[in-house]
Amino acid sequence: MALRVLLIEDDPDIQRMVQLSLKFQGGHEVSVASGGREGLEKAEQERPDVILLDVMMPEMDGYETCRRLKANPATAAIPVVFLSARAQQSEIQKGRELGAIGYLVKPFDPMTLSSQLEAMLRS
Repeated sequence: MALRVLLIEDDPDIQRMVQLSLKFQGGHEVSVASGGREGLEKAEQERPDVILLDVMMPEMDGYETCRRLKANPATAAIPVVFLSARAQQSEIQKGRELGAIGYLVKPFDPMTLSSQLEAMLRS
């Protein structure tokens, strides 16, 4: 099942790694936004199947981006999965409280990223 994924991530290296990983491991289509504001616009325009969201970004962090996605009726139903280097339980809990369905920790394994994402969407 090919997914349309919106990746909201400011690091170009991670953007490329996620795109390649999801394309070649799962056949998924990945659209990229380099920040929260751009991500909010793309989410509303593209209506992806899932959003992968970094926490630490300039201007608007991932938590605020998630809050706004969930507050907008047009994007509220889109599942959000955080992808972050911040791995403390409190960070993961905060992401869940904001409505995320999952939390993946960087560095992630490019070989299993697609299957992890698919498993989160099934559960």
